[in-house]
Amino acid sequence: MNSQIIRSHPDLASWLQTPAGQYLGAWESAQFDRVVSDVFGFHGLQLGLPQLPCLRNSRIRHCWVAQDHLASTSDPTGLPSLYADSVALPFADQSLDLVVLPHTLELSLDPHATLREVERVLVPEGRVIISGFNPLSLWGQRHRRSQWYARVGIERYFLPKEMDFIGYWRLRDWLRLLSFEVDGGRFGCYLPSVQSPQWIARFGWMDKAGDRWWPILGAVYFLAAVKRVRGMRLLQPVWKRGKASSASAVPSVNSGKSSAPSSLLSQTDDAA
Repeated sequence: MNSQIIRSHPDLASWLQTPAGQYLGAWESAQFDRVVSDVFGFHGLQLGLPQLPCLRNSRIRHCWVAQDHLASTSDPTGLPSLYADSVALPFADQSLDLVVLPHTLELSLDPHATLREVERVLVPEGRVIISGFNPLSLWGQRHRRSQWYARVGIERYFLPKEMDFIGYWRLRDWLRLLSFEVDGGRFGCYLPSVQSPQWIARFGWMDKAGDRWWPILGAVYFLAAVKRVRGMRLLQPVWKRGKASSASAVPSVNSGKSSAPSSLLSQTDDAA
């Protein structure tokens, strides 16, 4: 049995240093910074790809970056690092408020099991944030052609060959089966698969045009979901308490007379 649960990230980490990787990393970092700043809690986790600082703008005090290999002991994000398998996270049930998966599912040997493990460790109303490559984009089409060329001995990969793309709508269905509710998603990086900084700058107009005219064809997607627990009821503070109702006269069973307050009895005696 293969003991490796997540494929190693050195190819993807080195690819992020290329001009196209820096272009992609800048867009993803901006999305993570925007979303994690609104997530509150006590514990957060970034699972994989520590070269991309996804939690640098988080307000959660205790955050970790789980690495899938022990290539380096230093973490460029400045956060504590640990070694963990995506299908066996070293956290108790319902103990994390936020889990970030930057291209983690595409490198996992069992993405279903990874999502189930994320669902286990998240608290009710906890959040998971996922980024991944879009197979419908220009980058996705080139990656598919590269896989065809590799079968005949020609390797012309633009993205790391270990990447196994997961469609955006397919991922939404997986999350829905695990009782997650998707509350946000978007696409980005509409440029063709070019590596030259000059060509990246020349095709810069495609980001604005793509976001308006063909939004689902971005090279990468960004998705956030909330864990919902059925039957859970949020407790709210009781600001006002109802006043106790005054006691009323209760008829006596033995005497056949009703018991009345002492003030009424005194008035009866005076009238007699």
